[in-house]
Amino acid sequence: MDGIELFLLGRALMKLGEEALPEPPGGSGQYAGGTRSVVIVAGDIAAHPDTTVGETAQRTGLPQSQVSGAVARLREAGSVETAPDPADRRRTLVRPAPGTSARVAAVRAAGTSKVEEALARALTPAEPDLGAEPAQLAEVTRALELLARHLVPRDGR
Repeated sequence: MDGIELFLLGRALMKLGEEALPEPPGGSGQYAGGTRSVVIVAGDIAAHPDTTVGETAQRTGLPQSQVSGAVARLREAGSVETAPDPADRRRTLVRPAPGTSARVAAVRAAGTSKVEEALARALTPAEPDLGAEPAQLAEVTRALELLARHLVPRDGR
């Protein structure tokens, strides 16, 4: 696998992840682009607590206005907290909120079935009547669990 293949795999996995997320309450069905930036921002804030919107924008490559919007959505959902920077009161620091937000709890409650559905659709051959092979679905699921175990940051890591 080369860098291009790895990049394309990452993009494919992001799209599958977006498919597997349940629609937020009051959603319009057209939130994938916004969800992508919110998830990217949430991940950056989790990895860099007590950060600013500008620093998050710089690390993620997202426009500052998009990061600000994502932080506002995350704050409304109870996933992050904001506070003035004690060293420079003009700056606002963003950190993960303690505990699990209602939105994260809803995504987790949806369980793995949404992920399995998205994977099955991605693995379905050109003849949809055949469907995804159960053994293939299980193999891909195990491979993704292995990658997540080694590559996805966990608390305290």
